Amino acid sequence: MDISKKFFLQPDELKQPFSKSSFANSPHHGWASLETERLNPLRPGDLKESFNITSLHPDIKWPSSDAVKGFKEIQTSFFLRCKELSLRVLRVMGLSLGLDPDVFLSAHRLIGTDENKTTLRSLYYPPVNSDEVKEGQLRCGEHSDYGTITLLFQHSAGLQVRNRSGKFICAPAIPGTVLLNISDAMQRWTSDQFISVLHRVLLPPVGDSSTRQSLAFFVHPDDEALITCCDGSNKYPLISSSDYLTERINNSYGAN
Repeated sequence: MDISKKFFLQPDELKQPFSKSSFANSPHHGWASLETERLNPLRPGDLKESFNITSLHPDIKWPSSDAVKGFKEIQTSFFLRCKELSLRVLRVMGLSLGLDPDVFLSAHRLIGTDENKTTLRSLYYPPVNSDEVKEGQLRCGEHSDYGTITLLFQHSAGLQVRNRSGKFICAPAIPGTVLLNISDAMQRWTSDQFISVLHRVLLPPVGDSSTRQSLAFFVHPDDEALITCCDGSNKYPLISSSDYLTERINNSYGAN
């Protein structure tokens, strides 16, 4: 989080060379500026910046100025630790359903390559000037994640999740813990045995000028992996991971 914050606090002209549009082979890798994204398409742009790490390919360029010395090494190390943890979680989830754990593990063998869209995302929510906020604007609009699971690391409040009754409740930041989200592909894969959760990040109270940071590790199956109901039902049609992700991204970002 420290090295990420140092990157975000730089002037935009130093971050621009690392914008998402500048990586031809990994179009979702890199920096997204304030209000570029809106995860709820019905709301104004989200009041956040982000830096996505989707590829560990040796040709990927990394921020390397003195202000962010060690950025590549720190982010890469954390990505690999998150990968290890996520595979342990996926194994346990498979066992909990009475399945061979390889059902999930075999579809996540390429994490960290260009054939898998798993992403480590650093998020920075700058201070909010309530006089400039657009109607309906949030730090992060309501959405569910697209892949299998998400590991979330957070130090401060603001995240809300929608419970089964449809009410948004606060997800507290508990020191020393990782928050685990079930994501959409996992719900589909398990025929709704695991339910993906809608969540959002609210604005701080008026007059609160604090920032917020989080790190999210969005786990996706390999691009060519086929997502089919693991209980043998036909509740959802067969689809490749790549096609499913493209469909979801187009729905969320198509207007941007």
